[in-house]
Amino acid sequence: MRVVVQRVRDARVTVGGETVGAIAHGLLLLVGFTHGDREDDLAWMAEKVVHLRVFEDEAGKLNRSLLEVGGEILSVSQFTLYGDCRKGRRPSFAAAARPEEARRLYENFNERLRAYGVRVETGRFGAMMDVSFTNVGPVTLILESPARER
Repeated sequence: MRVVVQRVRDARVTVGGETVGAIAHGLLLLVGFTHGDREDDLAWMAEKVVHLRVFEDEAGKLNRSLLEVGGEILSVSQFTLYGDCRKGRRPSFAAAARPEEARRLYENFNERLRAYGVRVETGRFGAMMDVSFTNVGPVTLILESPARER
């Protein structure tokens, strides 16, 4: 499981001109799954995201988590995070989870985030989406669930 985390002032996802998800202050998550991702990957990642200290304290240091600042999450499914561009000029997406499995994992991941009491908005799985946001800092991080034998 791979997640790109962006600290945002605001973020929104539109599909065909219709806003399907929007947040104010919080985190934009681009979320991708690979073969063999399991429920423990979802639990690890949800815990990591909500406790990640990427918001400033009174001294301007990154010491506060999403939970501490009352932030929101916009979660967007992004299979292209598993695109492999090492050979040729066209990315291979062979490492991305099959859509039916990725949808199940994505929905479960969002529910795990909500279980922390966080407001979670989403994009529309499988749709062509326009994502707009204001990245604050900018702060952008890439998280991967712990490596293990799969």
